[in-house]
Order: sequence, then C-alpha cells, then structure tokens
Amino acid sequence: MARRRRKLPPTVRLPPFYRRHRVSLIVGAVLVALAVLGRGSGGRAIPASTPESDFERLHGRVFTVVKVVDGDTVDIAAADGRRATTRIRLWGVDTPEVATAPTGAMYWGEQASRFATETLLGGEVRVELDEGETRDKYNRLLAYLYLPDSGALFNELLLRGGHAYADHRFKHPFRERFAELERRAREEMVGLWREVTRRQMPGWRQKREPRR
Repeated sequence: MARRRRKLPPTVRLPPFYRRHRVSLIVGAVLVALAVLGRGSGGRAIPASTPESDFERLHGRVFTVVKVVDGDTVDIAAADGRRATTRIRLWGVDTPEVATAPTGAMYWGEQASRFATETLLGGEVRVELDEGETRDKYNRLLAYLYLPDSGALFNELLLRGGHAYADHRFKHPFRERFAELERRAREEMVGLWREVTRRQMPGWRQKREPRR
C-alpha cells in the first residue's frame, strides 16, 4: 500500500522557489553532506580502495621476458595499467644505445643487446625492486633481474662481461658494488673496454672520464 506523504500544516507556506526546486535542493544537501564526511582525514576524500603499489604487485615474483628493447631495457609478461606488459629499465647500469634509439647506435650497443636477448628472451626472471623508488621519468619500472635457475643478477652479468657502464648518477643499494665490477671489467679489458674511446661513451659517462 502506497505511503501517504505527510502534508505541512496549512499555516506553513514555503517560498515559491522551494516549491519549484524541492527535489534539486534535497539532492544538493545530500551531496554536500557526503563531501563533508569525505573530508574526515586531512581535508582529503577517503578512497573506496587503494590500488596495489609496484612493490606489492611485482617485487620478488617471477615473470617471463617477452621482449628485449636493448641491453638494459626489457618487457615482462605482467600487466601495467592498460598495457599487457611492463617495461623494465635495469637499475644501476647503462648499456650503449642501439640503432632504434633516438640518439642512434653507439659503440657496443648491438653486442650488449644481443647478450640480453640470448640470456633473457623467452626465459623467466625474478624481479627485485627498491621499495622507495620504482619508476623513472619515462614510467619504466626500475628493477634488478635475477635468473631463477642460477640465482645470478643480470645487472651484474652485464657489468662483468663489459656490456654496460655502472651508472653512478642515482643512488641505489648496489652502487659501490657495480662500480667495482666495472673497474674489474675495465682492467681485464673485456667487452666494450677492449677498444672504447671517450668519444664513444654516453654523454654522462664522458663527463667523468679524464681526457687523454
């Protein structure tokens, strides 16, 4: 049975504006009340749910490498927003660019890319992240990649084989270790260290290289 709406006493007269827009005013009052409740913590609306961080979603998990972009950049089979894959930039190392890069090919770029392809493509890697910083300015995931079978850290393999420079521009837990691995590779003249000249190095690396 339909419930009758309670009428106001005949002596109470509402303004004409209220009579014409009663529903809109009620809805507006409800929205204002919800907004006030939503600012219960520091003046910010409380989200219904919090998305997982990169660290929660990827750290310590094993994924398949589905593409090698160059020696220090790969894609893994893990969704990243609307992308079906996640692009990873290896943390703490910098390999020379390949021909498809905006800067063009650099000395030893193709060799470093070939080493990454032969070692990683189609295989599994374990992703390790630094909890504080997980993305670079291009939104690539900054990571260390471990080979599950051997436990080897691929970032280190690049340095040991002379396929990469130890990147000192950003702080990370392996900074000193990576610098030492580069020093050894240079002393042993492996990989790019056999014949590379200062002018063939990346611009950031040339700045710390003494002129001869």
